Amino acid sequence: MGLEMIAVEIADYIVLKKIILVLFCIILFCKIVRYMFSLLKEEKEPITILVTGAAGQIGYALVPMIARGAMLGPNQPMILHMLDIEPATESLKGLKMELIDAAYPLLRGVVATTDVVEACKDVNIVVMVGGFPRKEGMERKDVMSKNVSIYKAQASALEQHAATDCKVLVVANPANTNALILKEFAPSIPEKNITCLTRLDHNRASGQISERLNVLVSDVKNVIVWGNHSSTQYPDVNHATVTTNSGEKPVRELVVDDNWLNNEFITTVQQRGAAIIKARKQSSALSAASAACDHIRDWVLGTPKGEWVSMGVYSDGSYGIPTGLIYSFPVTCERGDWNIVQGLKIDQFSREKVDKTAQELIEEKTLAKSCLN
Repeated sequence: MGLEMIAVEIADYIVLKKIILVLFCIILFCKIVRYMFSLLKEEKEPITILVTGAAGQIGYALVPMIARGAMLGPNQPMILHMLDIEPATESLKGLKMELIDAAYPLLRGVVATTDVVEACKDVNIVVMVGGFPRKEGMERKDVMSKNVSIYKAQASALEQHAATDCKVLVVANPANTNALILKEFAPSIPEKNITCLTRLDHNRASGQISERLNVLVSDVKNVIVWGNHSSTQYPDVNHATVTTNSGEKPVRELVVDDNWLNNEFITTVQQRGAAIIKARKQSSALSAASAACDHIRDWVLGTPKGEWVSMGVYSDGSYGIPTGLIYSFPVTCERGDWNIVQGLKIDQFSREKVDKTAQELIEEKTLAKSCLN
């Protein structure tokens, strides 16, 4: 009888322990859930974003996209700095009014200024849309000389007043070489933090494949734009795929027309900007603004696994491209850093195209140096 009582007491003790353990787990789980919800409610620190040339066409399209969260996501508050030249003062004021009137929940402040020092103060991300456009009758050297002057001044202000981790995207043409000039006069900004926009060309290439195959553009992956943001750029689909019901298929296999891919497709992407100017009598603004958001978003938040995008970045000698150029490569991004995709096969047709656009960038660099001197 005594043994039976002891056995019952042991069993009751074990059950009690299990109940206490279960209650402890429930309490711990509730605390974890409450903590997770508190993290969701906790507001992030605002990021300061500068847009130069903000009163222009691209700026007018870009600024509301940023304010709505298209660049950094729906949970990232921001302070917007907008810079333009003195004649655009009233337009800047009007744009600031519109941003206030739009009541964007993520927007924590707006600075509209023509003072480059004020504009660059503590900025974390810079989208350099402002530049001197080539006008009828102007020589390349004249345009380059104007942009050297603009980017020298803005680079010096960023060097002195921007945040130490500042990331810069150059949009204004000649974008690749303007980015080189920027680096020359902002030596403390790391090379990997200065890029130029070729995502617009990347998106154009994806769009052409999407239309040709009548598929969602989101199903077209891993096109590449090599080189300069100019008519020598090389849109390359040799490694691109399309997601179909039966899995991922190579673009060339689905298009079944190498003549189109090697000729009309390439020239359409290369000359798309000129075609838009001819059609709407103004340069592409909406698509450029959208591409700038795509570029920064992927750079900061990361590219999807197994996918790459095109970015104008400092060449490290990959694929035989000379170092010291800002050249468009396929890159993957993670934790605010980019890396050039390695090991892609380059056939002879592609080799010629890749080298041709590199040669143009070498010539532009030489021209920029002559303007500096």
